[in-house]
Amino acid sequence: MTSMWVLDTPPPAADARIPYGPLEHQFGDLRLPAGPGPHPVVVVIHGGFWRAKYDLEHIGHLCAELTRQGFATWSLEYRRVGHEGGGWPGTFEDVALGTDFLRTLARTHPLDLSRVVAMGHSAGGHLAVWLGARHRLPAGGPLHRADPLPLRGVVSLAGAVDLERTFELRLSEGIVEEFLGGSPARVPERYRLASPAALQPLGLPQVLVHGTEDDTVPVSMSEAFHARGRELGDPVRFVVLPGAGHFEVIGPRSREWPQVVEAVRSLL
Repeated sequence: MTSMWVLDTPPPAADARIPYGPLEHQFGDLRLPAGPGPHPVVVVIHGGFWRAKYDLEHIGHLCAELTRQGFATWSLEYRRVGHEGGGWPGTFEDVALGTDFLRTLARTHPLDLSRVVAMGHSAGGHLAVWLGARHRLPAGGPLHRADPLPLRGVVSLAGAVDLERTFELRLSEGIVEEFLGGSPARVPERYRLASPAALQPLGLPQVLVHGTEDDTVPVSMSEAFHARGRELGDPVRFVVLPGAGHFEVIGPRSREWPQVVEAVRSLL
């Protein structure tokens, strides 16, 4: 039932590691498929409950396989809890800056910016869906940007898409309180701006992929997010993976992997 090998096996090397900002953790790994392009792009955001000790290396297997199947992948590193400036608001600033940096990359690489999808796993699923909600952020707020890069859709792989629920369940020893600098009662505005569930309806296509046996982020989180999105008229789809745990969704050797690829294709 596990695909834990992705955590322990070095992935194929990226074509290039490129900084999108001046800070140590502001870089991404770019992989380009064969052919002249321009290629559709998947912005990939790794998980690890926003903690510094988990970096982008393990998501490289997913990126390499998606690239083999014809998608350019731009895998973002970002400041995390334990890094200076990580958490609120630095983590959000980084993934936003890194995504918008595709406009710069497209000047020198064959990328089709009309076909960009954000995908993330676990805490990265939260950040990917949040990227799809950026246009919903109020003007004048700390994370608002006037012209975020348009996305065709977002894919959440076992994503922690509701930060209040993540707090209530004390997932990963209550990390979300450290991530946002307080509880929902203490810093409610941060939860309103940072949690995709608080920003519904997102107004763009979403695919939530989640295993029924996930003991890290419960499948009920995606189930509730899907139900709420449908109630609000959002184009959101829920792909339930019977018997799957937390890591099958990022393991290209898993039996569930074709459904992950199909989720991406369905948005492009």
